[in-house]
Amino acid sequence: MNVLVVGSGGREHALAWKLSSSPEIGELHAAPGNPGIAALGSCHPVRPDDAEGLLELVRTVDVDLVVIGPEAPLVSGVGDELRHAGVSVFGPSAAAAQIEGSKSYAKHVVESVGAPAAATLDEPVAPCVVKADGLAAGKGVFVCLTQEEVKAALPQVLAFGGQPIFEELLEGEELSVFAVSDGSRVVPLAAARDYKRVGDGDTGPNTGGMGAYSPAGDVDLETLVSTFHEPVVAELARQGQPFTGLLYAGLMLTADGPKLLEFNCRFGDPETQSVLPCLDGDLLPLLAGAASGRLDDSPAPAPSGAAVTVVLAGGSYPETGDSGTPIAGIDAAQACGALVFHAGTAHADGRLVTNGGRILNVTGVGATVADARARAYAGVEKISFAGARYRRDVAGV
Repeated sequence: MNVLVVGSGGREHALAWKLSSSPEIGELHAAPGNPGIAALGSCHPVRPDDAEGLLELVRTVDVDLVVIGPEAPLVSGVGDELRHAGVSVFGPSAAAAQIEGSKSYAKHVVESVGAPAAATLDEPVAPCVVKADGLAAGKGVFVCLTQEEVKAALPQVLAFGGQPIFEELLEGEELSVFAVSDGSRVVPLAAARDYKRVGDGDTGPNTGGMGAYSPAGDVDLETLVSTFHEPVVAELARQGQPFTGLLYAGLMLTADGPKLLEFNCRFGDPETQSVLPCLDGDLLPLLAGAASGRLDDSPAPAPSGAAVTVVLAGGSYPETGDSGTPIAGIDAAQACGALVFHAGTAHADGRLVTNGGRILNVTGVGATVADARARAYAGVEKISFAGARYRRDVAGV
């Protein structure tokens, strides 16, 4: 089976890495990919939002399955255009992807099925959470403990467009729960915990994610999926817009039980970089089965062991990215047992250089989270580029 992975980040590198090990894989392609993915397959200079270019590529290299990584092309309907041309796509339609693309729409769906969720506020009275309604690359959520913080958050949220969303501030531990759906059936995949703020101790602004680990505590995955994912998948199907792809629920484990923070319509980043190394088995049949509406024929790979991912970012992230700075030490990190997923890299003058905000994802795998954490940070210490920053408390006690 020839597969095309759409995207260029660490999540897409992790997907390409996992899919490349499948006994069913033929050729692996990526659009546009990155230098890490290029070591696994063929990368093509086609943007993720260029449906026409992707369709031409699919036909040229005879792709059997397209796996779309980022949320933006899903929300804009790239998957729809490919499917209309007869291409098998893992990823929801634009209509179903509104479960992430519009928080107000998602709230309506969640309320209609009665899933436990953070309460909506009419006015932003601190303490509260202020959210952008549309896509914001993980940077559209502001936790406000004071009215001064509310006042500062509002213009930033409004800059993303749409009306802001105000919610109660929930307390507890966050959890990312992944499940695969073919539009009617739902298969639990894994749970992870990520670190959204840029600084140690959850300080500083929100980012796309500075690290993650899996598994995340003693949780009943089946119960969580039956409480949150299955009712929403059923409601979307009832509305005539079945969800096909990876549905990711961001939950808060409160003293009153788990409550929904948000839904995402794709694999999380950087959670995927920790989840996939923990799956013992072939991922490709599961994704292909979901895309074809035959999930019952495709058993999910079983969780095994633990993984911890630490994000190496540019010195000014998340305000700005970094480009052209030479990177050293990846081979040494891999030699000490770490997996290194490229998130924002490029080649220039024969050297690997920075090309983004989050540059590399260093993942350690072990029998326990503690073992995996030690291996991840050992790998981080081997890598260097000017201005590199990372959190030192990922998966810490």
